[in-house]
Amino acid sequence: MILTVTLNTALDVTYRVPSLRTGASHRVSEVLERPGGKGVNVARVLAALGHEVTVTGFSGGLTGRVLRDRLTDVPRLTDALVPISGTTRRTVTLADELTGATTHLNEPGPDITHAEWSAFQEVYDDLLASASAVALCGSLPPGVPVGAYAGLVRTARAARVPVLLDTSGTALRRGVAGRPDIIKPNAGELAELTGFHEPLRATQDARRRGARAVVASLGAEGLLAVTPEGHWSATPPARLAGNPTGAGDSAVAGLLAALVEHRPWPDRLTRATALSAATVLSPTAGDFDRGTYEEFLTTVTVTGVATAA
Repeated sequence: MILTVTLNTALDVTYRVPSLRTGASHRVSEVLERPGGKGVNVARVLAALGHEVTVTGFSGGLTGRVLRDRLTDVPRLTDALVPISGTTRRTVTLADELTGATTHLNEPGPDITHAEWSAFQEVYDDLLASASAVALCGSLPPGVPVGAYAGLVRTARAARVPVLLDTSGTALRRGVAGRPDIIKPNAGELAELTGFHEPLRATQDARRRGARAVVASLGAEGLLAVTPEGHWSATPPARLAGNPTGAGDSAVAGLLAALVEHRPWPDRLTRATALSAATVLSPTAGDFDRGTYEEFLTTVTVTGVATAA
Protein backbone atom coordinates (compact mmCIF):
# COMPACT_ATOMS: atom_id res chain seq x y z
CA MET A 1 0.00 0.00 0.00
CA ILE A 2 1.20 3.53 -0.83
CA LEU A 3 0.23 6.18 1.72
CA THR A 4 -0.44 9.80 0.77
CA VAL A 5 -0.81 12.54 3.38
CA THR A 6 -2.83 15.70 2.64
CA LEU A 7 -3.08 17.81 5.77
CA ASN A 8 -4.96 20.56 3.90
CA THR A 9 -7.47 18.60 1.79
CA ALA A 10 -9.87 20.53 -0.43
CA LEU A 11 -12.94 20.21 -2.55
CA ASP A 12 -11.79 21.41 -5.97
CA VAL A 13 -14.47 23.40 -7.81
CA THR A 14 -13.89 24.38 -11.44
CA TYR A 15 -16.02 26.94 -13.26
CA ARG A 16 -15.66 26.99 -17.03
CA VAL A 17 -16.57 30.27 -18.74
CA PRO A 18 -16.44 31.18 -22.44
CA SER A 19 -14.18 34.18 -21.76
CA LEU A 20 -13.01 35.50 -18.38
CA ARG A 21 -13.09 39.30 -17.99
CA THR A 22 -12.18 41.12 -14.80
CA GLY A 23 -15.09 43.04 -13.29
CA ALA A 24 -17.73 41.43 -15.52
CA SER A 25 -20.58 38.98 -14.89
CA HIS A 26 -20.21 35.56 -16.50
CA ARG A 27 -22.44 32.68 -17.50
CA VAL A 28 -20.80 29.46 -16.38
CA SER A 29 -20.83 26.78 -19.06
CA GLU A 30 -19.80 23.89 -16.78
CA VAL A 31 -19.16 23.24 -13.08
CA LEU A 32 -16.91 20.38 -11.93
CA GLU A 33 -16.35 19.19 -8.34
CA ARG A 34 -13.87 16.60 -7.15
CA PRO A 35 -11.75 15.70 -4.11
CA GLY A 36 -8.55 17.72 -4.01
CA GLY A 37 -5.37 18.65 -2.24
CA LYS A 38 -2.00 17.55 -3.62
CA GLY A 39 -1.84 14.19 -1.87
CA VAL A 40 -5.40 13.32 -2.89
CA ASN A 41 -4.50 14.09 -6.50
CA VAL A 42 -1.41 11.88 -6.22
CA ALA A 43 -3.51 9.06 -4.77
CA ARG A 44 -6.06 9.24 -7.57
CA VAL A 45 -3.31 8.88 -10.20
CA LEU A 46 -1.67 6.01 -8.31
CA ALA A 47 -5.01 4.20 -8.11
CA ALA A 48 -5.50 4.68 -11.86
CA LEU A 49 -2.07 3.08 -12.38
CA GLY A 50 -3.27 0.01 -10.46
CA HIS A 51 -1.69 0.62 -7.04
CA GLU A 52 -3.48 0.21 -3.73
CA VAL A 53 -3.35 3.59 -2.03
CA THR A 54 -4.55 5.04 1.28
CA VAL A 55 -5.36 8.72 1.79
CA THR A 56 -4.99 10.37 5.18
CA GLY A 57 -5.06 13.92 6.48
CA PHE A 58 -7.99 15.96 7.75
CA SER A 59 -11.61 16.33 6.68
CA GLY A 60 -14.53 18.19 8.25
CA GLY A 61 -17.85 19.95 7.73
CA LEU A 62 -20.16 19.74 4.74
CA THR A 63 -17.31 20.22 2.28
CA GLY A 64 -15.42 17.37 3.93
CA ARG A 65 -18.43 15.07 3.68
CA VAL A 66 -18.75 15.79 -0.04
CA LEU A 67 -15.02 15.13 -0.49
CA ARG A 68 -15.23 11.78 1.30
CA ASP A 69 -18.33 10.76 -0.63
CA ARG A 70 -16.47 11.38 -3.89
CA LEU A 71 -13.49 9.32 -2.72
CA THR A 72 -15.71 6.24 -2.44
CA ASP A 73 -16.01 6.28 -6.25
CA VAL A 74 -12.25 5.71 -6.73
CA PRO A 75 -11.28 2.02 -7.06
CA ARG A 76 -8.25 0.83 -5.05
CA LEU A 77 -8.36 3.95 -2.83
CA THR A 78 -8.93 3.71 0.94
CA ASP A 79 -10.12 6.73 2.92
CA ALA A 80 -8.33 7.12 6.28
CA LEU A 81 -8.97 10.85 6.75
CA VAL A 82 -9.19 12.12 10.32
CA PRO A 83 -12.42 14.01 11.18
CA ILE A 84 -12.11 17.57 12.51
CA SER A 85 -14.53 20.16 13.90
CA GLY A 86 -13.64 22.74 11.23
CA THR A 87 -14.72 22.74 7.60
CA THR A 88 -12.53 21.49 4.76
CA ARG A 89 -11.57 24.30 2.41
CA ARG A 90 -12.51 24.74 -1.22
CA THR A 91 -10.22 25.65 -4.09
CA VAL A 92 -11.91 27.45 -6.97
CA THR A 93 -10.55 27.40 -10.52
CA LEU A 94 -11.85 29.76 -13.19
CA ALA A 95 -11.13 28.22 -16.58
CA ASP A 96 -11.21 30.55 -19.60
CA GLU A 97 -12.30 28.43 -22.58
CA LEU A 98 -11.18 31.07 -25.09
CA THR A 99 -7.56 31.38 -23.97
CA GLY A 100 -7.11 28.17 -21.95
CA ALA A 101 -5.87 30.24 -18.99
CA THR A 102 -6.83 29.25 -15.45
CA THR A 103 -7.22 31.43 -12.36
CA HIS A 104 -7.02 29.79 -8.93
CA LEU A 105 -8.55 30.89 -5.62
CA ASN A 106 -7.26 28.83 -2.69
CA GLU A 107 -8.89 29.09 0.73
CA PRO A 108 -6.50 28.83 3.72
CA GLY A 109 -8.04 25.75 5.36
CA PRO A 110 -9.59 25.06 8.79
CA ASP A 111 -7.91 25.54 12.16
CA ILE A 112 -6.58 22.23 13.50
CA THR A 113 -6.73 21.76 17.26
CA HIS A 114 -3.97 20.16 19.33
CA ALA A 115 -6.21 17.13 19.96
CA GLU A 116 -6.91 16.72 16.22
CA TRP A 117 -3.19 16.93 15.40
CA SER A 118 -2.45 14.27 18.04
CA ALA A 119 -5.20 12.03 16.64
CA PHE A 120 -3.73 12.33 13.15
CA GLN A 121 -0.26 11.38 14.35
CA GLU A 122 -1.64 8.19 15.89
CA VAL A 123 -3.41 7.29 12.63
CA TYR A 124 -0.25 8.06 10.66
CA ASP A 125 1.88 5.82 12.89
CA ASP A 126 -0.58 2.94 12.46
CA LEU A 127 -0.77 3.31 8.67
CA LEU A 128 3.02 3.31 8.26
CA ALA A 129 3.10 -0.29 9.48
CA SER A 130 1.60 -1.45 6.17
CA ALA A 131 2.95 1.24 3.82
CA SER A 132 5.53 0.61 1.09
CA ALA A 133 6.09 4.37 0.60
CA VAL A 134 4.59 7.64 1.81
CA ALA A 135 4.08 11.04 0.17
CA LEU A 136 3.70 14.16 2.32
CA CYS A 137 2.02 16.75 0.13
CA GLY A 138 0.79 20.31 0.11
CA SER A 139 0.35 23.21 2.49
CA LEU A 140 -0.09 23.13 6.26
CA PRO A 141 -3.49 24.23 7.59
CA PRO A 142 -3.62 26.72 10.49
CA GLY A 143 -2.86 25.13 13.83
CA VAL A 144 -0.46 22.48 12.50
CA PRO A 145 3.13 23.09 13.73
CA VAL A 146 5.37 24.69 11.13
CA GLY A 147 7.88 21.87 11.58
CA ALA A 148 5.24 19.16 11.17
CA TYR A 149 6.69 17.68 8.00
CA ALA A 150 10.15 17.23 9.53
CA GLY A 151 8.58 15.18 12.32
CA LEU A 152 6.46 13.10 9.90
CA VAL A 153 9.55 12.46 7.75
CA ARG A 154 11.51 11.24 10.77
CA THR A 155 8.65 8.98 11.84
CA ALA A 156 8.53 7.39 8.37
CA ARG A 157 12.29 6.93 8.28
CA ALA A 158 12.22 5.30 11.72
CA ALA A 159 9.62 2.87 10.34
CA ARG A 160 11.90 2.25 7.31
CA VAL A 161 9.30 3.60 4.89
CA PRO A 162 10.64 5.69 1.99
CA VAL A 163 9.20 9.21 2.14
CA LEU A 164 8.68 11.86 -0.55
CA LEU A 165 8.02 15.47 0.46
CA ASP A 166 6.20 17.84 -1.91
CA THR A 167 5.51 21.22 -0.31
CA SER A 168 6.80 24.78 -0.46
CA GLY A 169 8.00 27.78 1.53
CA THR A 170 8.69 27.42 5.23
CA ALA A 171 7.12 23.95 5.31
CA LEU A 172 9.68 22.76 2.74
CA ARG A 173 12.61 24.52 4.40
CA ARG A 174 11.79 22.97 7.77
CA GLY A 175 10.73 19.64 6.29
CA VAL A 176 13.93 19.01 4.37
CA ALA A 177 15.81 19.02 7.69
CA GLY A 178 14.06 15.74 8.48
CA ARG A 179 16.09 14.16 5.63
CA PRO A 180 13.33 12.89 3.31
CA ASP A 181 14.28 10.33 0.68
CA ILE A 182 12.96 12.59 -2.12
CA ILE A 183 11.76 16.17 -2.41
CA LYS A 184 9.99 17.39 -5.54
CA PRO A 185 9.97 21.19 -5.74
CA ASN A 186 9.14 23.19 -8.85
CA ALA A 187 11.59 25.80 -10.15
CA GLY A 188 10.14 28.62 -8.05
CA GLU A 189 10.03 26.56 -4.86
CA LEU A 190 13.60 25.38 -5.45
CA ALA A 191 14.85 28.95 -5.90
CA GLU A 192 13.03 30.06 -2.75
CA LEU A 193 14.58 27.21 -0.77
CA THR A 194 18.16 27.67 -1.97
CA GLY A 195 18.47 31.23 -3.28
CA PHE A 196 19.81 29.88 -6.59
CA HIS A 197 18.01 30.15 -9.93
CA GLU A 198 20.29 27.92 -12.01
CA PRO A 199 18.48 24.55 -11.78
CA LEU A 200 21.45 22.18 -11.37
CA ARG A 201 23.16 24.35 -8.76
CA ALA A 202 19.88 24.82 -6.88
CA THR A 203 19.12 21.10 -6.96
CA GLN A 204 22.58 20.21 -5.66
CA ASP A 205 22.23 22.77 -2.87
CA ALA A 206 18.82 21.34 -1.90
CA ARG A 207 20.45 17.93 -1.48
CA ARG A 208 23.07 19.40 0.81
CA ARG A 209 20.27 20.74 3.00
CA GLY A 210 19.16 17.21 3.87
CA ALA A 211 17.20 15.55 1.06
CA ARG A 212 18.61 12.23 -0.12
CA ALA A 213 17.38 12.94 -3.67
CA VAL A 214 15.94 16.05 -5.31
CA VAL A 215 13.66 15.93 -8.34
CA ALA A 216 12.99 19.42 -9.66
CA SER A 217 9.97 20.05 -11.88
CA LEU A 218 10.97 22.56 -14.57
CA GLY A 219 7.66 22.93 -16.39
CA ALA A 220 7.96 22.44 -20.14
CA GLU A 221 11.64 21.52 -19.70
CA GLY A 222 10.72 18.34 -17.80
CA LEU A 223 12.44 17.01 -14.68
CA LEU A 224 15.93 17.31 -13.25
CA ALA A 225 17.08 14.79 -10.62
CA VAL A 226 20.16 14.77 -8.40
CA THR A 227 20.42 11.52 -6.43
CA PRO A 228 23.06 9.37 -4.70
CA GLU A 229 23.02 7.14 -7.80
CA GLY A 230 23.70 9.98 -10.27
CA HIS A 231 22.02 12.96 -11.91
CA TRP A 232 19.65 12.97 -14.87
CA SER A 233 17.27 15.19 -16.79
CA ALA A 234 14.09 13.99 -18.50
CA THR A 235 12.30 15.99 -21.17
CA PRO A 236 8.95 15.40 -22.89
CA PRO A 237 8.93 14.83 -26.67
CA ALA A 238 7.77 18.38 -27.45
CA ARG A 239 6.66 21.60 -25.79
CA LEU A 240 3.06 20.92 -24.82
CA ALA A 241 0.14 23.33 -24.87
CA GLY A 242 -2.56 22.55 -22.31
CA ASN A 243 -3.55 22.87 -18.67
CA PRO A 244 -0.63 22.22 -16.28
CA THR A 245 -2.90 21.96 -13.21
CA GLY A 246 -2.10 18.68 -11.46
CA ALA A 247 0.91 17.88 -13.65
CA GLY A 248 3.29 18.07 -10.68
CA ASP A 249 1.06 15.75 -8.65
CA SER A 250 1.09 13.25 -11.51
CA ALA A 251 4.90 13.43 -11.54
CA VAL A 252 4.92 12.58 -7.82
CA ALA A 253 2.64 9.61 -8.49
CA GLY A 254 4.98 8.41 -11.23
CA LEU A 255 8.00 8.66 -8.95
CA LEU A 256 6.25 6.76 -6.15
CA ALA A 257 4.92 4.03 -8.44
CA ALA A 258 8.36 3.42 -9.92
CA LEU A 259 9.96 3.55 -6.46
CA VAL A 260 7.79 0.76 -5.02
CA GLU A 261 8.34 -1.23 -8.25
CA HIS A 262 12.12 -0.94 -7.59
CA ARG A 263 12.85 0.69 -10.93
CA PRO A 264 16.14 2.55 -11.57
CA TRP A 265 16.20 6.34 -11.58
CA PRO A 266 16.12 6.87 -15.37
CA ASP A 267 12.96 4.72 -15.54
CA ARG A 268 11.42 6.61 -12.61
CA LEU A 269 11.97 9.91 -14.40
CA THR A 270 10.62 8.55 -17.68
CA ARG A 271 7.39 7.52 -16.01
CA ALA A 272 7.04 10.73 -14.02
CA THR A 273 7.63 12.91 -17.08
CA ALA A 274 5.25 10.89 -19.26
CA LEU A 275 2.51 11.09 -16.62
CA SER A 276 3.04 14.81 -16.16
CA ALA A 277 2.87 15.44 -19.92
CA ALA A 278 -0.24 13.28 -20.31
CA THR A 279 -1.87 15.33 -17.54
CA VAL A 280 -1.13 18.62 -19.31
CA LEU A 281 -2.89 17.32 -22.42
CA SER A 282 -5.92 15.96 -20.56
CA PRO A 283 -9.18 17.91 -21.07
CA THR A 284 -9.87 17.62 -17.31
CA ALA A 285 -7.26 19.20 -15.04
CA GLY A 286 -5.35 16.67 -12.95
CA ASP A 287 -6.42 13.60 -14.95
CA PHE A 288 -4.42 11.74 -17.58
CA ASP A 289 -5.20 9.67 -20.64
CA ARG A 290 -3.64 6.19 -20.41
CA GLY A 291 -3.06 5.91 -24.15
CA THR A 292 -1.23 9.25 -24.23
CA TYR A 293 0.80 8.23 -21.18
CA GLU A 294 1.88 4.95 -22.74
CA GLU A 295 2.82 6.73 -25.97
CA PHE A 296 4.96 9.25 -24.08
CA LEU A 297 6.75 6.42 -22.25
CA THR A 298 8.51 5.66 -25.54
CA THR A 299 9.33 9.27 -26.46
CA VAL A 300 10.60 10.87 -23.24
CA THR A 301 14.34 11.63 -23.44
CA VAL A 302 16.50 10.93 -20.38
CA THR A 303 20.13 12.02 -20.26
CA GLY A 304 22.60 12.01 -17.40
CA VAL A 305 25.39 10.29 -15.58
CA ALA A 306 25.31 7.47 -13.04
CA THR A 307 27.59 7.69 -10.04
CA ALA A 308 30.44 5.20 -10.20
CA ALA A 309 30.05 2.33 -7.74
